[in-house]
Amino acid sequence: MSYQAEIIAVGTELLLGNVANTDAQYISEAISAVGVNVLYHTAVGDNPKRLQDVIATARQRANLLIFTGGLGPTYDDLTKETVCQAFGLELEFHPEIVEEIQHYFDTVFRRPMPECNLQQAYVPTGCTIFHNPVGTAPGCAFEVGDTAVVMLPGVPRECIYLTDHELVPWLREKHEGVILSHDLHIFGLTEPKVQEILSDIMDDAVNPSLAPYAKTGEVMVRITAKAETEADCEALMAPLLEQVKERLGTYLYGIDVKSLEDTVMGLLKEKGMTFSTAESCTGGLISKRITDLPGASQVFLGGIVSYTNEVKMDLLGVSPAILDLHGAVSKHVAKLMADNIRRFTGSDLGIGVTGVAGPDKDDRGNEVGTVYLALGTKDTIACMQLDLGTGRDRVRTMAAHHAFDLLRRFLTGLPLEGEYDG
Repeated sequence: MSYQAEIIAVGTELLLGNVANTDAQYISEAISAVGVNVLYHTAVGDNPKRLQDVIATARQRANLLIFTGGLGPTYDDLTKETVCQAFGLELEFHPEIVEEIQHYFDTVFRRPMPECNLQQAYVPTGCTIFHNPVGTAPGCAFEVGDTAVVMLPGVPRECIYLTDHELVPWLREKHEGVILSHDLHIFGLTEPKVQEILSDIMDDAVNPSLAPYAKTGEVMVRITAKAETEADCEALMAPLLEQVKERLGTYLYGIDVKSLEDTVMGLLKEKGMTFSTAESCTGGLISKRITDLPGASQVFLGGIVSYTNEVKMDLLGVSPAILDLHGAVSKHVAKLMADNIRRFTGSDLGIGVTGVAGPDKDDRGNEVGTVYLALGTKDTIACMQLDLGTGRDRVRTMAAHHAFDLLRRFLTGLPLEGEYDG
């Protein structure tokens, strides 16, 4: 079966802007990887009549409708009732779902289950139930004629779990043959540059296909193949994969990896090394991103957010004379920050970053986006000047990206990208 999907997010809070529709983004990425074409994203409030209108329109232009939200226990959670009415189905009570919800209340909330949660145990007659161990709202899937319908909870954590553990496997079973993908993660090139490098092979790639996706500060290229078995898919992709890897060179930081920081953590564990951070303009973002990962304590010893000159002097040992002569945003300060945090924490590597995130120039006239990034080891200290453009969040995010890429390059013996002062 070949699916053309529309993702329909239900919830007035989405229309008011109180909540971002991250569910649709996550589902789109997940189901695209198994060969489903997502044609439309729609958001609609908690209103049965408007939801009915959306369903009627969606049925005319897609054969896979995926609903998120409106599966809770409150009076305005009407997705199941409205969808069933549109497709001529009844709701059926499942005692085993009640047991699952009761178990969740007993073990997670540790309080009695309210009676209103019983309505979550009603699902469309004959549907495939998506059991939800991380929440109280089960998902489900059913088919009416040529249309497949999926309902998922709107709480992002629950939606993500059911997408990964229920929806994607369900879709794989519906496909004839096997669809397999590999995601190639790139840092240091823009999406237009990646397209320029790969344009000729992108134009010719059908099975396997090749498509770029822009992400915040980086680019991902997905290779997807369809065949009878996974081994056949891998065989189809292998020549194209090698060709793309060769063209991207050192800008390719991983295949089927989670992130730059996850890649760096793996390299540090592999080499038995640790690092620490001294951050100014990034405000602790580098530390946050590494400590978001389970097991980070094996590779990350700690960090200091030295946002003011006083902290740079008192905690990082940057001399007042250096600050007076060169300013806080300088290679001299960045190198001292990297070297001193390494020595103070006893880590193998130290990262120092200082710059101007904006919105205005600093008192020395450094432009917004000017960042100095240093890496200190027991043998040397290298520092790079970056021009990251404007936009406070973007400057901070890109500076953190560059810090992890600098660590990656050092740990893999690659040349450091850009002009470094050793």
